[in-house]
Amino acid sequence: MSFIKVDPSSDFSFHNLPYGIFSTDNNPKRRVGVAIGDQILDLSVIMSMFRGPLLSQHQDVFDQPTLNAFMALGCESWREARSTVQGLLSANESALRDDVSLRSRALVHQSAATMHLPADIGDYTDFYSSRDHATNVGTMFRGKENALMPNWLRLPVGYHGRASSVVVSRTPIRRPSGQMRPDQTKPPVFGPSKQLDIELEMAFFVGGGNQLGEPIPIEKAHEHIFGMVLMNDWSARDIQAWEYVPLGPFLGKNFGTTISPWVIPMEALLPFAEPNAIQDPEPLPYLQHLDPFTFNINLSVSLKGQDMADAATICKTNFKYMYWTMKQQLTHHTVNGCNVRPGDLLASGTISGPDPESFGSMLELSWRGSKNIDLGGGETRTFLRDGDQVTIKGYCQGDGYRVGFGPCAGTILPALQH
Repeated sequence: MSFIKVDPSSDFSFHNLPYGIFSTDNNPKRRVGVAIGDQILDLSVIMSMFRGPLLSQHQDVFDQPTLNAFMALGCESWREARSTVQGLLSANESALRDDVSLRSRALVHQSAATMHLPADIGDYTDFYSSRDHATNVGTMFRGKENALMPNWLRLPVGYHGRASSVVVSRTPIRRPSGQMRPDQTKPPVFGPSKQLDIELEMAFFVGGGNQLGEPIPIEKAHEHIFGMVLMNDWSARDIQAWEYVPLGPFLGKNFGTTISPWVIPMEALLPFAEPNAIQDPEPLPYLQHLDPFTFNINLSVSLKGQDMADAATICKTNFKYMYWTMKQQLTHHTVNGCNVRPGDLLASGTISGPDPESFGSMLELSWRGSKNIDLGGGETRTFLRDGDQVTIKGYCQGDGYRVGFGPCAGTILPALQH
């Protein structure tokens, strides 16, 4: 345990120790920190204490404005760093605990910090890996018999997103405008989206990476998965419905994607690993792995309108419902020789479970706008209104502790006038 007192309900227990990029009013420089309870351990202050065989020559990675350099060092360096941080924060280790001056410089209260994007995201890929979600959406648009396309059970379907519009939690999201065709008997129209939606997702950051032309085999995929964040892949369903044929999502997606600021290391999540989904038909050999690599992560979405006193929970689900694993996603992404780089972001796709309350999008919760989502107090929604604040939360529950992600939040601003 740590010498820093941590409430059992805190997302940031001693078992977690996620990495993030933060700044403060008295020191606007962006730097690497680790969350512990309601504190941040400033790694730029204590970087000289990383004296292990791998990090002793790379202490400067903790004095950078992003995590990219640290991610690039690879999984053995990540393990060494985590072990060092655990040691320094341990109740039995005096180096930090008993040095009052060092503690005053190295520990920052989270309430005094501004969080930033954890990485310079070079590329962003979004998958479509929840069978329940894919089945729901396919049923809406193609009917139950043709809900899943022929390739869906054979490979992790995905598309390349827009990295430039990935933003950190609490960044406002502007309602997008675009072309839509609400009446199929008439030409398309232009205007603000009337079907603005959420997508409850998770994502992982790539570390290490591979050379162009050299795939990452499934046996090595875990070595390139640095850690996970929560994600809200905001979606304009009416823009998307008109534009997506034949090349898929474009302007209905790329106006904003929100992620939580703390990156939870995979080592912190491994105790919560669950058996992978039963995949039938059996994937091709390059996608097969037996080790469990899906995780029992409790997820929820709440919505608070401008006139609401309290937020209403509209979804409760779990990451363990995913069909394709992160290892399969990364392996498939690179099987053709595509290179991924430290800081690349790969998202799960909307996470839906088998029950209506576990559907991870308003498209599903309102069944394409055909029924209201009850928020209580007479408030209802089918899709998002201006001023709505959406917050995604996620955590793994241990015995008397949590490994959580902190909030992933955003508020909808009105569309700009054109």
